[in-house]
Amino acid sequence: MKCFCFALFLVLFIIELQRCDGSTTGGQGLKGRVQRDRRNIRPNIILILTDDQDVELGSMQVMNKTRKIMEQGGASFTNAFVSTPMCCPSRSSMLTGKYVHNHNTYTNNENCSSPSWQAQHEPRSFAVYLNNTGYRTAFFGKYLNEYNGSYIPPGWREWVGLIKNSRFYNYTVCRNGYKEKHGSDYAKDYFTDLITNDSINYFRISKRMYPHRPVMMVISHAAPHGPEDSAPQFSEHFPNASQHITPSYNYAPNMDKHWIMQYTGPMRPINMEFTNFLHRKRLQTLLSVDDSVEKVYEMLVETGELDNTYVIYTADHGYHIGQFGLVKGKSMPYDFDIRVPFFVRGPNIEPGSINPHMILNIDLAPTILDIAGLDTPPDMDGKSILKLLEPEKTENRFRSNRKPKVWRDTILVERGKFLRKKEESSNNNKQQSNNLPKYERVKELCQQAKYQTACEQPGQKWQCIEDTSGKLRIHKCKGSLKVSAKRKRTRSLRSRGYSSKEKECDCGKTDYKPARGERRNQRQLSQTNQRYKPRFVHTRPTRSLSVEFEGQVYDINLEEEAQPAYETRNISKRHYDLEVEEDLEEMLADDNAVGQPSSVKVTHKCYILANDTVHCEREIYQSSRAWRNHKSYIAQEIEALQDKIKNLREVRGHLKRRRPDECDCSKSYFNKEKAPRNKERKKSNHRLHPFKEAVQEVDGKVQNFNESRRKKKERKQKKRLKKGDDCSLPGLTCFTHDNDHWQTAPFWNLGSFCACTSANNNTYWCLRTINDTHNILFCEFATGFLEYFDMNNDPYQLTNAVHTVDREVLNELHLQLMELRSCRGHRQCNPRSRGLETGNKDGGSYDPHRGEQLWNGWEG
Repeated sequence: MKCFCFALFLVLFIIELQRCDGSTTGGQGLKGRVQRDRRNIRPNIILILTDDQDVELGSMQVMNKTRKIMEQGGASFTNAFVSTPMCCPSRSSMLTGKYVHNHNTYTNNENCSSPSWQAQHEPRSFAVYLNNTGYRTAFFGKYLNEYNGSYIPPGWREWVGLIKNSRFYNYTVCRNGYKEKHGSDYAKDYFTDLITNDSINYFRISKRMYPHRPVMMVISHAAPHGPEDSAPQFSEHFPNASQHITPSYNYAPNMDKHWIMQYTGPMRPINMEFTNFLHRKRLQTLLSVDDSVEKVYEMLVETGELDNTYVIYTADHGYHIGQFGLVKGKSMPYDFDIRVPFFVRGPNIEPGSINPHMILNIDLAPTILDIAGLDTPPDMDGKSILKLLEPEKTENRFRSNRKPKVWRDTILVERGKFLRKKEESSNNNKQQSNNLPKYERVKELCQQAKYQTACEQPGQKWQCIEDTSGKLRIHKCKGSLKVSAKRKRTRSLRSRGYSSKEKECDCGKTDYKPARGERRNQRQLSQTNQRYKPRFVHTRPTRSLSVEFEGQVYDINLEEEAQPAYETRNISKRHYDLEVEEDLEEMLADDNAVGQPSSVKVTHKCYILANDTVHCEREIYQSSRAWRNHKSYIAQEIEALQDKIKNLREVRGHLKRRRPDECDCSKSYFNKEKAPRNKERKKSNHRLHPFKEAVQEVDGKVQNFNESRRKKKERKQKKRLKKGDDCSLPGLTCFTHDNDHWQTAPFWNLGSFCACTSANNNTYWCLRTINDTHNILFCEFATGFLEYFDMNNDPYQLTNAVHTVDREVLNELHLQLMELRSCRGHRQCNPRSRGLETGNKDGGSYDPHRGEQLWNGWEG
């Protein structure tokens, strides 16, 4: 027993000795590995975003470096879409993970970077969540179309955001709160190279100063968005590019599609030449983005962070160039506008893999949060795509009964806002009010307490009376009229113009009109206390000004629009130390010395004279520094006023939507004692039956809405006439192109032309479905038009096949579309995979057995 214990002790001692020797020889390597593992617990995230990059027109074919790094080195999603083909709404969805109907940014102007967006949705972007958990967040490039650079959005530690829309030269960025203007020098001002270099420098510095903290960067390029100015080394590339000529190119007119497609005819020869030229310049700008992706990749390799970094490459939406006769643009529900490139590479992602699942731009925010180890907030509509990127285990790959990954097969595509919402709501109210027969409506109305008493309530106008036959009838109250009028009269005389009715109408003091004797007494009192004043007061503008200088008097005529003439007359000589010419010039340069009463002070150093000429102090014209400072001051004032105007318009829109009940303040109670009786008698004559009050209220709202729309159209028409714009047409979105549009080679020299790309009624909601049996697009337009395309038979959406679809299928599609239009959160907005014939109750998909009324359909 003793021998066994001794042997066991000897074995343990030898093992401990070997462990100590191993720790001394390999301790340094083990320590470094532990530190590196601790540093790499959370990966870095880099999102590379382009503007208006298509997939259907072959833009990725020229980006060989990006395809090698992202496509061959990562996963490609062949069915990646956006929820709306517009810049600002799509980018807002990327930031928040929400559909358009949940973040309310409908167009590039409507709520784009507005105060309501900044208060409600911007504080809930994915950058805020990552910044709160220790990520070093940074943004470089284009943010939102209406971003004005007056603030740094929450969640970003490093901020280099482009002010307003995309540009390559002559732009302004907000760099960490300070506005930085750039010119037209390629070496230091080209936008693609600027944000690439800034992002690489930031990543290197962050890893040098904070090696244990992960980095999340967004590199948002302006390419290939207009004005399509390429780098000089790429200006001669792709002279014969023709990838944009697809089967739908110049396929027009399309009388089976919505209104703008019916209106658009075949392109003219100059339009077709322009599409070739435009496609070439777009591809040239993408070559700089291709170099940018390679530089970022090489930086990750040099810093040793490649294996611990997720890189995502995508675009905000697609583009069309000549498709269906539309010269250029986006905003259509077809695949060339809603399908985008989407590549992901990073840890545990199989290189060269192809993923056919449908993903959306609203999936970006949940995916980035999932990479950082955070849960998806319940208000985000998208889902993380990380589980789609996980490689299958070897033992599960060959199983015949393995379960497929559950994922959506239908997405919502929406564009614009419902312009006729108020009109339709009023029509619906009218229809609903006429559903019941008259006796049923009377019976329902008489159940209210205010109609059950016999005209005893103050201000009661109607009462319900049962006649001899047992039927309920509504009669007008007559006996309580005098009592109510007397009460209103005494109340009005006591309150001096303020009525204490239920609506509490505040008519102000402007309606008060004193009696004739009271006005006479006030006039006599004011005349006794007022001193004598001359009848004529010298208030007219000064016509001339006499200036004495060097013994001469110079008469300056202020009414002449030309150069003032100076007439002299002799007086006693006075001697000064300065020369006559210098002092005279100083007097003319300094408006304070001249003192013109008809000039308008614009800034503290510049005025607008009576002859509509601008004149500034002499310092502005002589000192380049003063000129530059004052010019910068004016630019800041203009931007501040633009921001104020935008905020005022936001408040004005809010006040229009929250208008109080109108009060009749045109008549006053103070003119005569019989005024209350006259007003009460007038109101009694205009009393309406309870059935007609609701209809009149709805008609009044519709009339106000139509009137506001008419006035808006008139203002736009006057603005167009004032500018001399012959291209813009009412209800259409048009553009003019001329020889001065592009500032870099190759140049356009075929002259100017006008083309229209979209319409104001191009508002729609669509279902895009891709599964094993279906590949369809179903759209409902705000005008009531329907479109249906089966991409298995018609991949380029050439023919609208809505008339070949059964009505039951259209009803089912409509109900599914209505559900997605009102969904909130990722649990409602991601229906499970299913066929069109059957449904289930999981994830908000349609169930045909729930007994809801089918949709009657719109006429297509």
